[in-house]
Amino acid sequence: MRQQLVAGNWKMHGSLASNAALLGEVLAGVATARCEVAVCVPYPYLFQVQQLLQASQITLGAQDCSMHASGAHTGEVAVSMLQDFGCRYVIVGHSERRADHHESDVLVAAKAERVLEAGMTPIVCVGETLAQREAGETTAVVLRQLQAVTHLLGEQTQRIVVAYEPIWAIGTGRTASPEQAQEVHGVLRAHLRSVGEAAGGVRILYGGSVKPDNAQVLFSQTDIDGGLIGGASLKASDFLAVVAAAR
Repeated sequence: MRQQLVAGNWKMHGSLASNAALLGEVLAGVATARCEVAVCVPYPYLFQVQQLLQASQITLGAQDCSMHASGAHTGEVAVSMLQDFGCRYVIVGHSERRADHHESDVLVAAKAERVLEAGMTPIVCVGETLAQREAGETTAVVLRQLQAVTHLLGEQTQRIVVAYEPIWAIGTGRTASPEQAQEVHGVLRAHLRSVGEAAGGVRILYGGSVKPDNAQVLFSQTDIDGGLIGGASLKASDFLAVVAAAR
């Protein structure tokens, strides 16, 4: 059985004081978690959070990385820098990066490869807009995004995590129904299995307004292996409730 993963994506939120308070509460309540737990934090707080998570069961992640190993790339952050802070996970291809920074499927795949080369695990995000869903293009969109990654990685695909995040459900309060989410996760699982038997065991997370009141039913779906949690990861009680819903 695949162990579920609940990864908090803090996005562009946090301060030294609020981070310490949030993680203090989370660490106090996470000891009984049955799933793997991670937090993906803004770059400036990697050192602080690394220190706060020492000797805990929570793993650290970053929200993006550069496709470049080093060089004259002002403002970029290399995977080697993330290694220095003990990151295990790196989110790549989040819909906000794709939209706000015009990141292509090819670029996302290159970033995923760079993360793997550094011995970390990319959380590869895929998802469709509301217009694409209403046009019946969901399957084509998510497969195009994932295939760019699997084509580049080949057998190394087995080392990634995938996150399905319907763009129309991110931060909107709208959530895909469990049946809608499972349908897309099933499509993604089938593609991963076509890459190889080991890739078929890749964990596929759901991201899109996961909250305490819907986490359990979402996480009980056959091909949903946990969640990439946005807003609910910023409130300790909500995040702990989502973690408690996972297995």
